[in-house]
Amino acid sequence: MQRAIKTLRNIDVAEMRVALASRIAAFAQSPGEHATAIPGLSLFRRIEPTPCHRGFYEPSLAVFTQGRKFLNVGGIEYVCDNSSFVLSAIDMPVQSQIIEASEKVPLLSMLLRLDIAIVREVLSREDLPHIESTSQRQGLVVGETTSGLLSACTRLIELLDSPEDIPFMASLIQREIVYRILRTPQGERLRAIATRGDLSHRTARAIAWLRTNYTKPLRMEELAGIAQMGVSTLHHQFRALTTMSPLQYQKQLRLQAARQRMLVDGMDATSAAYEVGYESVSQFSREYSRFFGQPPIRDIKTLRDGKVAAIQVA
Repeated sequence: MQRAIKTLRNIDVAEMRVALASRIAAFAQSPGEHATAIPGLSLFRRIEPTPCHRGFYEPSLAVFTQGRKFLNVGGIEYVCDNSSFVLSAIDMPVQSQIIEASEKVPLLSMLLRLDIAIVREVLSREDLPHIESTSQRQGLVVGETTSGLLSACTRLIELLDSPEDIPFMASLIQREIVYRILRTPQGERLRAIATRGDLSHRTARAIAWLRTNYTKPLRMEELAGIAQMGVSTLHHQFRALTTMSPLQYQKQLRLQAARQRMLVDGMDATSAAYEVGYESVSQFSREYSRFFGQPPIRDIKTLRDGKVAAIQVA
């Protein structure tokens, strides 16, 4: 009897994944990212595999309903398929690659940027059920979509059919989505980072400051003061959340920003290097080549020729 009930539930969840995929496909009819009238919500359609690329996931929830995508987060590898969601509770550096997508069966996904104020509001409720936690401490985790999460995501996208309901209903459904995330084992990461006083939350403050001030010289004592913890404790907590040291994190921020300035703004390599905080152009070129696999000029030419996807979030 229990096996039969479990089978029915699996069928129900599978049907809900198909329904959500159908809603995403209806609004994302061409390849690429599609911003919507709902603040923070974007829909994606990808029709071909891509090379591996480096980027940052901001605090967000990505739900995949079709296709497959590979993620490498600090050496930990994930394959996201139609049953997966990706929860990023902080700005996380990620290597990613679409490994399964076609015109006939495109990769379909949605991305909802998280409002930490809403997360804290949901967490403040005394009737929030106990949440099973995982042993993972990273700021980005991958989980399996549940029927509750799929239902809430589908209803959020369906609001696009009735724009007049978005101002009132969107925030309510987003609160439900946060609740559904928090009910999963992966939700513990979001709870820790959103809870004031928790070491993860204090470390996240240092990460947010570094994200904004990456062009400035890095002084660990100043960063530790922002996090209100000792330098060695911050080093340990920072690496646990991001899989790297603050200096490595800053370096990735600088290199990603320089790449964008050269690609989007047409800036030359020397100007981009100084713009993002480098004092030595030769050091910038060495680190850029090591990080992206080729020197700045050649890399930007490759990007402009369309051989590599420069920006790819979900």
